[in-house]
Amino acid sequence: MRAASPCHAGLVPSSPPSPAALLADAVRREPAAPLVTHYDDATGERTELSATTLANWVAKTANLLQDEYDVGPGSTVAVALPVHWQTAAVLLGAWSCGAAVLDTAAEDDDRLARADVALTTQDRVEALEEAGAGELMGLSLHPLGLGMRNYVGEARDYALEVRVHGDHFQPYQPVDPAGPGLLLGGLELTLGGLAETAAELAGRLGLVAGDRLLVDADTAAHAGPVAWLLAPLAAGASVVLCRHPFPERLAARAAQERVTATLGLQVEGVRELGRPS
Repeated sequence: MRAASPCHAGLVPSSPPSPAALLADAVRREPAAPLVTHYDDATGERTELSATTLANWVAKTANLLQDEYDVGPGSTVAVALPVHWQTAAVLLGAWSCGAAVLDTAAEDDDRLARADVALTTQDRVEALEEAGAGELMGLSLHPLGLGMRNYVGEARDYALEVRVHGDHFQPYQPVDPAGPGLLLGGLELTLGGLAETAAELAGRLGLVAGDRLLVDADTAAHAGPVAWLLAPLAAGASVVLCRHPFPERLAARAAQERVTATLGLQVEGVRELGRPS
């Protein structure tokens, strides 16, 4: 299944270096080629996004954050989501606004509640409400992009909200590459530092332009978004994300998706990043 593209893509690139600029480069380079493909073997989901489609989702997400929550430079957006194609749109949307991302999947609800806006899965919404989160959005992560089901609280529904926002994004305030970009445990990176670190990591891992990277979602969650999202973008590579992967399916999937490298998964005949060749 391909993710539905909400009309026309229109991410306005910011001045490099920045995560938004990495995505803009991917759009210019190969707008129609698959950039993020997402599998969940537990549900049978397959969702494919071209660079253009992902940029469209990012632009809409950035407009949602900016227009509805006043997110901009100096804001903190908490992202408590698994590795998923919608998570990629949320992360890049926040960075396009010039905000810092507090990225954690840990059960630290009090810390998440202190962010200006928190985005999380539906099963954590109630706990964050009890922790006193003010601005809160829930994501169902439904493969067809549907909203939350059987929820009656005050949190807003990302899937419903994001579609009504514009396809082109322009930040109200200039994005400062020296501003904070990622707060991950004890790690703090600027927006420009994110792009630089991604390029450096891609080099160390041996990622090159045109690579098709098969990624285990659990490994990616521990490694963080620089590894699973930004490093491939910096290298000019694309990613195939696998949640709950069934080992017996990996060889056929690697062949079908023309995989050239893996992260956290072993496929015979395909190089595994982070291990000696």
